[in-house]
Amino acid sequence: MIRSELVQLLGKDYPDLSTREIEKIVTVFFDEISGRLADGGRVELRGFGAFSTRARDARAGRNPRTGETVDVDAKRVPYFKPGKEMRARLNV
Repeated sequence: MIRSELVQLLGKDYPDLSTREIEKIVTVFFDEISGRLADGGRVELRGFGAFSTRARDARAGRNPRTGETVDVDAKRVPYFKPGKEMRARLNV
């Protein structure tokens, strides 16, 4: 599902809201999750899962085109852990 499909589905479920209002709600929702993760926090949605970040150490990588060794800096990457209900629905 892409963002526009989510907005359309919410529009069908909440016909009293305009498309612009729904887009604003979806934008705020995703911005808040991104902001919390950028601050090093964690976001938990009960029944769905938890978003967090994990640290990756610096390492030596390889350019797949040339085979040349390149240095890859340390970084934080997003991580998602599905909740118990989500895992149960996927493994029916």
